[in-house]
Amino acid sequence: MGRRIVVSGGGTGIGLATAESFAADGDRVVILGRRAEVLRAAADKVNAAHGADLVTWTSADLSDPGQTRRAVEFIAADGPVDVVVTNAGGNVAPGNDGTLEGIADQFQRNFTANVLTAVLLTEGLLPHLTRPGGRIVHLSSVASLRGPGSYGGTKAHLHVYTYDLAKRLGAEGVTVNAVAPGYVQDTEFFGERGTPEFIAQQIGQTLTGQPGHPAEIAAAIRYLASPEGAYVTGQVLHINGGAQFGR
Repeated sequence: MGRRIVVSGGGTGIGLATAESFAADGDRVVILGRRAEVLRAAADKVNAAHGADLVTWTSADLSDPGQTRRAVEFIAADGPVDVVVTNAGGNVAPGNDGTLEGIADQFQRNFTANVLTAVLLTEGLLPHLTRPGGRIVHLSSVASLRGPGSYGGTKAHLHVYTYDLAKRLGAEGVTVNAVAPGYVQDTEFFGERGTPEFIAQQIGQTLTGQPGHPAEIAAAIRYLASPEGAYVTGQVLHINGGAQFGR
């Protein structure tokens, strides 16, 4: 029987591609997110593709300690966890009204969506993580190097958390890394901001002239989570086509 994998934000985009990648290897995957209907559809899609009930799901707002605790209890009821991928989040507050109150709200909302969702899930699952051999992979962003500040700063915070966890858990045989993608198409990340002009600008910042794809990010996550990745820890892997500041 394969390993047990947990992927937050697993209903769409990079999270779904990651769940699909692990399921293709016969691993059992639990996907998490806030939208039950999206998670159900994602699980059904992957399970139908592989002819097995490899993917289960539970909905939770992972910035809320109580909901995260319930999600952890749901996961732990089936035994230990081998891999945790924290993918939930996004630039949930791309703008503000210019007031100090609006700026504070913008920064707080992005911190809640990107830092707390990763930290609470990870800390909740630590007692259930396989030792040795456990793997933790956080999803960062090229924005951690170049902003925008309210979002990019939260992703940079995950780098510090990654380094701290790697030091805490290294002696126990657990690795902790982060993956920082650049522009990746076929995700919900940019929403209405993803106009053709905006997308062309993002792709134009790369050296390859090509966008990233969810499956490419999933492949990097799968490597870091693999037995072959045992000697890689405390690292941030930038995957952005050589975009400025991310080379």
